[in-house]
Amino acid sequence: MPFENLLLRDEDGARWITVNRPAKLNALNASVIAELEQAVADLAADPSARAVVITGAGEKAFVAGADIGEFAGLSADAGQALARRGQRLFDALAALPKPVIAAVNGFALGGGCELAMACHLRVASSNARFGQPEAKLGLIPGYGGTQRLPRLIGMGRALEMLLTGGTIDAATAHAWGLVNKVVEPGELHGAVQKLAEEILAVAPLSVARCLEAVRLGLNLPLEQAERHEAALFGLCFATDDVREGTSAFLEKRPARFTGK
Repeated sequence: MPFENLLLRDEDGARWITVNRPAKLNALNASVIAELEQAVADLAADPSARAVVITGAGEKAFVAGADIGEFAGLSADAGQALARRGQRLFDALAALPKPVIAAVNGFALGGGCELAMACHLRVASSNARFGQPEAKLGLIPGYGGTQRLPRLIGMGRALEMLLTGGTIDAATAHAWGLVNKVVEPGELHGAVQKLAEEILAVAPLSVARCLEAVRLGLNLPLEQAERHEAALFGLCFATDDVREGTSAFLEKRPARFTGK
């Protein structure tokens, strides 16, 4: 389906999804949410897109939050429904069996910070800023921010951001573990594409199973998580890729993985 608020392009095995509302700093409104829902569903069914990059149009913002004008007068029930819809979308993004990288090119605030955190990896330009300013509006994050943020940076730092509504710069986000890498704005595209290519060079099924092991294991007791890891480890031995990978290692040649 054609999108009004998203730009999609495929580049060397990675699908780049750009939220394209630069005049509104790429804020998440109902239309953007609906289009992202469709884009994520398409990704789940499309084997040609082996990695995903999410970014924002323009130089000022990745996604500068939700469109406040759309929900200023919501009832409690409508607010809860809105939050659950956003959570389902970001959970589906996080559950994709292919790497999802956020290319954060400016403000990532509120829902934008939550979108970035739902991605598996985050690369930020040096002018990026991150924050959950909902408390300044009498709200709390509703798209998973209160849960993903402490899992990424620890409870104390997360609470500082949540309770003050303040923002942090890219260097602080990197030091705290919120982003994987910081580069200059002009280097962001190349750095993200290089990271995607490095992941795409390894076995696709291994990538998918690493993502599954980490995602599910974080919510399980260690013993259960290790049992799940062992089961996934065992499944690897039923694949052509493990035979190719081990043969290539022993023969001192590059592996040619097929994802089978």
